[in-house]
Amino acid sequence: MVIAGLQKMTLLDYPGKVACTVFLQGCNFRCPFCHNSDLLGGTPSDTLSVDELLAFLNKRKGLLDAVCITGGEPTLQPDLPALIRSIKELGYAVKLDTNGSRPAVLKSLVADDLLDYVAMDVKNAPARYAETVGVPSFDLAPVEESLAFLLTGTVPYELRTTVVRELHSEQDFEEIGRWLTRLAPSRKAAQYFLQSFVDRDSVLQNGLHAPSDAALQAFRDRIAPFVSCASIRGS
Repeated sequence: MVIAGLQKMTLLDYPGKVACTVFLQGCNFRCPFCHNSDLLGGTPSDTLSVDELLAFLNKRKGLLDAVCITGGEPTLQPDLPALIRSIKELGYAVKLDTNGSRPAVLKSLVADDLLDYVAMDVKNAPARYAETVGVPSFDLAPVEESLAFLLTGTVPYELRTTVVRELHSEQDFEEIGRWLTRLAPSRKAAQYFLQSFVDRDSVLQNGLHAPSDAALQAFRDRIAPFVSCASIRGS
């Protein structure tokens, strides 16, 4: 397992908890708006061992409540269950960030009571998913399986979309809402967050822009009827 980074404290990544964020190397998507391009492949120059991470967490008992595990895509790591188990043995709650492409891993982690909260990215409406994740001929079925599972409410969760002016429209958000309804006709998504794209030097594709505030609000209004709570994060 390659731990590519550690944010030692965050008040934003885990709702209601003081947490740290662990960044795992590797991703199976190539989203053009991704600003963690250094996590996509290869081995970073500065890494942290599992033992070093656990030693840090042991020292932070009483100061931190939770650990957020993000990437990249954490579910690609075969040792992820063992890592989470070690973290939970120290008394921490664990939040997983995922793109939903590995539903069997997600379900197994939940079944083994290893996750306290899941944040899943919903990249776009189904018809634009391949374009938005940068993977031609993308198979949407695993993402749909993960969404359908989370919509059962088996584990606390949120859904979220990073909004890019060139990639998202009002119609896309209405289509996302209808998609979620098809996956769970009798249950609305609990929390849906829209967060604006932030341009950085590390973004994979140049020339992308954040939506206007008015557009972001219009997108939220389009998906709001289909979910229990739709919010703009960071606004």
